[in-house]
Amino acid sequence: MAGIGTNVDYASAPMYGRDGSGQTPGGLAATRGGAPGDNKLWLPIWSGEVMRAFDQYRMFEPLVESRTISSGRVMEFPITGTVAMMPAWGAGQELVGGIEASASTTFAVSLDARPIASHFELDNVDLMITQWEFRSELARQAGQTLANARDMQVGSFLARAGGEVLIATDPRLKSVGEAGLHTKWRNTLVNAPLFDTAFDADLAFLGAGTDPQRADAALALLKALEEFCIHLQEINAPSDGIYCAVTPRTFQDIRALGVAREASDLAGGAGRPYFGGVAEAGGLGAGLRVGMNSLTDTLVYMGVTIIKSQHIIGKNQSGLGQEVGEARYNGDFSDVGAVIWQRGSVASLNQTGLKVDTVDDIRRNTVFTVASVMGGTGVLRPEVCSLVMKTAQTGADAKAKRQFALATTMGLSAEYVKAV
Repeated sequence: MAGIGTNVDYASAPMYGRDGSGQTPGGLAATRGGAPGDNKLWLPIWSGEVMRAFDQYRMFEPLVESRTISSGRVMEFPITGTVAMMPAWGAGQELVGGIEASASTTFAVSLDARPIASHFELDNVDLMITQWEFRSELARQAGQTLANARDMQVGSFLARAGGEVLIATDPRLKSVGEAGLHTKWRNTLVNAPLFDTAFDADLAFLGAGTDPQRADAALALLKALEEFCIHLQEINAPSDGIYCAVTPRTFQDIRALGVAREASDLAGGAGRPYFGGVAEAGGLGAGLRVGMNSLTDTLVYMGVTIIKSQHIIGKNQSGLGQEVGEARYNGDFSDVGAVIWQRGSVASLNQTGLKVDTVDDIRRNTVFTVASVMGGTGVLRPEVCSLVMKTAQTGADAKAKRQFALATTMGLSAEYVKAV
C-alpha cells in the first residue's frame, strides 16, 4: 500500500493518514462529525492513553483534598469553627447565639489562570497511527510530563502550608495574646510544629553525609513523625491520612536502618534491620529480598505513610527555567528535607478531563500536538502540615523559626492575610 513503511517518497506518494488515504476507498471516517479524514482515529485513542499515564504518574495529588469540577473556576471549602456550649444549663436561663455558635467561613480555591501543556511535533503521523509502541511512548511521556508538573505544584503548596500561620479570628485558637479571647478549655488550635536542626541537629544530614550521619538523620526524622502525630492529637485534628515525603536517598536510609555497613557491624550477628520485616523489630517494612526501588513504594511508621519523591524537596524552583507554574508555586525549597502532612492541609482542584489538540502545519510540513490540563491549588489547614528543615530557621520577630520568616526564606508570600 503506497505511503506505508520506510524509505517512501512522500513527495510522490501521499503520507498514510495525512489525507485520509490507506484505509478504505472512502478514506478515514471522521470520529466526531466533519468530512472523512478529519479528526482521525488516532487522536482520541492517543488522548485516552495520555490520560491514563497522567493518572498513573501523579503522586501528591491523591494524597491531599482533591476535587474535580466540570464547569466554573472556583470551589469553596468550608472551614467550620466551634459551637457554643453551656456547661450547666439552668432553668430559665436563655441560650444566646453568638459568633462562636456558628463561626464558619470558606476558603475559595480557584483554577490557575493558564493550563499546563506538554507538546511535540512530528513529520510522520503514520507512526502515531500504525505503531503502537511509538504512540504509547509519546503518550507516556506527555502524561508523565503533565503529572510531574502537577505534582510539583501540589508539592510546593505543601511546603507553603508548612510555612503558613493560622487566621487570627479562628475561634478554635488557643490563647495567643488577645485579652479575654481564645482562653477556653476547648480552644486547642496552634500552629504546626517546625522541625529543624534546633529540634534535632542530626536533621542537617538528611540525604547527605556519611552512612552513620544519614542513619542518625533518618532516626531524627522518625522522631519528628512521632511529634507530629502528638500535635494532631493535641489539636483534635484527624489522625488518618498522614504522609511524609522524602527524597529517594532518605527513603533508602530509613529502609536500611540496622543494616550492616562495615565488618564491625556484624559482631555478634548480622544485626536486626529496623524496616526489614522482622517481627521482633515491630514488623516494619519488608524482607531485604524486596527491592522497594519503585517511586510508588512506601514505608509505614506508626501510622504515617512515608513516600519518596524527586520533586520539590531540596529543589530551588525560583530560578529562571525552573518554574513549575504561576509565581505562587515557584519557591526555593533547597533547605527542605521532608514534608509531613495530613491530607486535609492542601486542596487540589482540577477541571474535568484532559484536552488534546493537533493541527497540520502546512508551512512546516509537520503535525503539532498539544496535551493540556487545568489545575489549581490552595492551603486549607496549615496546622496539619509541617516542614523538616536542614538548618535552623530564625527570624527577626517573636515568631522566629516560624511561618513568615520561613515563607520569606522560600521566597513565598503568605496565602493567608491575617496572621497570629
